[in-house]
Amino acid sequence: MNIGAAAQASGMSAKMIRHYESIGLLAAPARSEAGYRVYGEREVHLLRFIRHSRDLGFSLAQTAALLGLWQDRARSSRDVRALAQAHLAEVETKLAELHAMKATLQDLLHSCHGDDRPDCPILDTLARSNR
Repeated sequence: MNIGAAAQASGMSAKMIRHYESIGLLAAPARSEAGYRVYGEREVHLLRFIRHSRDLGFSLAQTAALLGLWQDRARSSRDVRALAQAHLAEVETKLAELHAMKATLQDLLHSCHGDDRPDCPILDTLARSNR
């Protein structure tokens, strides 16, 4: 199949497929005599794996590591678990940061009257934060 069909079958764009090939996450596929990329079910399966990994927020480096582990039949599930556990810790840290950000924004919004007056506690707080 061509890149358009592979994109549709994998749920990602042709541009992303080319990007993953350019950074070495996905091996360059065979080419037709006319020079077009030719994808098979194996490549589409790899693309789906990559897409799902990225949908879960794994970085490109983590996705590459997971892909390597997935393709290594002698792997230890301990290694896979450790990678996923490290990613979960990163997600939990980001969630805590987002909750703190949300609380701060709620406080700022509560302090602002949102009327026609020029004074604005939100802007005042942001200006104080830059010092």
